Amino acid sequence: MSAYQALYRKYRPQTFDDVTGQMAVTQTLKTQLVSGKMSHAYLFTGSRGTGKTSCAKILAKAVNCLNPQNGNPCNCCDACRTIDSGACMDVLEIDAASNNGVDNVRDLRDDAIYTPSQVKMRVYIIDEVHMLSVAAFNALLKIIEEPPEHLLFILATTELHKVPATILSRCQRFAFRRISQEDIAARLQYVAYQEKIDLDDSAARILARMADGGLRDGLSLLDQCASATTGELTAQQVYACLGIAGEQNCAELMGYIAQHDTAKALELFNRLYAEGKDLGALLDEMACLTRDLLILKTAPKAGLTLLSGVADDAEALKLKDAFSGGELVRMMEKLEQTLNNFTRSASRRMDAELCIISLCQPELQLDEASLNARLTRLEEQVKSGSFTVAAPPAAPKETPKKEEKPAPKQETEIPKEEPQPVQAPVEEAPVGFWTDLVSAVRQELRPPVSGFFITSPNAPIEGTLVGDKVVLGCNTPFTTEMVNKPEILSIVSRKASAILGRPVRAEAVDKSAAPQHSAGFQQLINFGREHSDIVNIKE
Repeated sequence: MSAYQALYRKYRPQTFDDVTGQMAVTQTLKTQLVSGKMSHAYLFTGSRGTGKTSCAKILAKAVNCLNPQNGNPCNCCDACRTIDSGACMDVLEIDAASNNGVDNVRDLRDDAIYTPSQVKMRVYIIDEVHMLSVAAFNALLKIIEEPPEHLLFILATTELHKVPATILSRCQRFAFRRISQEDIAARLQYVAYQEKIDLDDSAARILARMADGGLRDGLSLLDQCASATTGELTAQQVYACLGIAGEQNCAELMGYIAQHDTAKALELFNRLYAEGKDLGALLDEMACLTRDLLILKTAPKAGLTLLSGVADDAEALKLKDAFSGGELVRMMEKLEQTLNNFTRSASRRMDAELCIISLCQPELQLDEASLNARLTRLEEQVKSGSFTVAAPPAAPKETPKKEEKPAPKQETEIPKEEPQPVQAPVEEAPVGFWTDLVSAVRQELRPPVSGFFITSPNAPIEGTLVGDKVVLGCNTPFTTEMVNKPEILSIVSRKASAILGRPVRAEAVDKSAAPQHSAGFQQLINFGREHSDIVNIKE
């Protein structure tokens, strides 16, 4: 029986098209391979798990492939199979962390002058190149600047600032960005489907958030959680397996802090501690939620698109009004300070409890941040009208009794003015409508249909608002068949109506069909061009 292979190794990309979330890098490399304008040295930079080493191996295969396909290696020829198996002596992957001496680089330089024996080009992949010593970097300079025609260097690093400028100037640099949570969640659902893992959509979002932009981390977490359960992998099982509190407990704890209820906050904290939750992960979740609330407080229009996903959007909007901006800044600083002190703390539990008490009772401290938090809270209460003096409320109670008689006249006049905004409904979709609709719909749908509703540029579904209708333009007949079901269209209609505040209905249309099959969609588009009633709501 063959040994089990980790998911991140089993599903490592084999072509540039398989790489997730790095379109700018992969497209440039494919264009260079097709046109033959290859550089002699490349430097791949970026955080962990974003595809640097995978792209380096794909590039090594592509330059030696006997049957390249639009810049991608065929993975079928003798050269590709030999490189994949690791038996090719002309493609070497070197770990700079364990081969960082000048003697290692000298041996590499002496071997590099020989022509390849098995493939067309000799390729050196040097991973974590920033670990080389200064003398090793100097020994590498000359051959990187003027290498033989058969030689290709591919350097990879996570710490670009440690690479000397003399090396940077001799390489083409490609920056690998962090992969978005949506792309990671979609890839996790694909892997789960291939491995016959029943992965819940909410669990996929949690794993994507925990991955922090690294797809390898997300696949490792999925591998860990899937091995701990035999049935459906839900959000609660992910919380239990990874030892994190979860969005519900985190939001509940934040609610007690907003109410300044220290007793209930400590009671909930002790329960989570008894259940074995990691204290560092708990405070980190609270810091992320505090950051989300601060963004919603300062940027309410675009805030929903910037949330980290620690708490539900509706829960975050509800907690936003419970804190002032000064309180959130103080809470963020306190949580970060406590997390930084965990590394040298004698009792993490005591530090975490003191942190929670300080968050619940800012009056215990007289520093500038605590005083500012209390003052900003009072200012917001005065602005909102919730802060009142105890004595005056008795006087205003008598005035409504005297004005009860003319009230019917005002009630008859108000309905005459109300129909004016109702009769002039705004056809233009509000900012962020498609993002909010996708987020709301994904909470009720299950894979694989939930994977179609995303906000990336190459999304399978493009939403268009046409009067009282949300047209779901599907890019393939398969997507149309999966989405064009009464129960799915009902969910989309209900969520869209709730967001817009007026009844709308959903309709699925196949954009890839022949004109005779997509006449309805073309009529809607032509009508919108003539009457300007259609607004593209895809973001």
